[in-house]
Amino acid sequence: MLNVAVKAAREAGKLINRAALDVEAVRINQKQINDFVTEVDQAAEKVIIETLTTAYPGHGILAEESGSEFGAKDSEFVWIIDPLDGTTNFIHGFPFYCVSIALAMQGKIEQAVVFDPTRNDLFTATKGRGAYMNERRIRVSKRVRLNECLISTGFPFRPGDNFKNYLGMMSDLMPKLAGIRRPGAAALDMAYVAAGFTDGFFESGLNPWDVAAGSLLVTEAGGLVGNFTGEADFLEQKECMAGNPRVYGQLVSVLGKYSKFASAGEKATLRQAPSAETVEVVEEAAPTATEEPTKSEDAPF
Repeated sequence: MLNVAVKAAREAGKLINRAALDVEAVRINQKQINDFVTEVDQAAEKVIIETLTTAYPGHGILAEESGSEFGAKDSEFVWIIDPLDGTTNFIHGFPFYCVSIALAMQGKIEQAVVFDPTRNDLFTATKGRGAYMNERRIRVSKRVRLNECLISTGFPFRPGDNFKNYLGMMSDLMPKLAGIRRPGAAALDMAYVAAGFTDGFFESGLNPWDVAAGSLLVTEAGGLVGNFTGEADFLEQKECMAGNPRVYGQLVSVLGKYSKFASAGEKATLRQAPSAETVEVVEEAAPTATEEPTKSEDAPF
């Protein structure tokens, strides 16, 4: 099954790479504000579905653009597909996007493929058999202190997203980290956690096709995946967090109160907290007209 998924991802990647040569010619539609779909998304999804359903006509399909329109209904096997994760990046020629394909059996992810066509990087995982990048075994990072960690995330961009909540998360987390990144493709973000390129990841507003494949990559690479409270049932909860085990626990301690599944007490505390800390900016007084600026003895003139 994994080989068929890899074939489908590579075929979609070829199509995406051809379109990337003249991205300004690609037709773009807007599903909602700041949420785009291109003819490339649709064509890539079509070739993936055709490849998978030809090999496995009895399997179901859950895809970003067509939903459950294709594939068998009520199958215990369901392919979860994001044909082009990072569409906004693709539209702008920003080279961070990927194809994401996962196979769920009775609701559990069993196979995963994330393919980065720009770099020709192929991330794969089979449940119980480890995670791989370009056929080499990968593991999550070994860092244990947040102040040494590089964490990836995604910013809210849709109408109705809780921007204030995200600003709170960033305000709490950023001073504790070595750095934070927002590349713009959740599936590839999670693949990078699995490979140890980054130490953790968190984002809200995600759909199953955004995180299904990446979640198996992370767990098979020795990491943990869940919602912001650390619970493992995250696939359809629209919030996801991943990291190596030591970092994951520390992320829960910082982000848990921002989860929609946080306790009533945590939510009350969050509501009562100030929206932002006041930062005093001290400006040096400019010299008055009657004051002469101090001359430096070692000035060149």
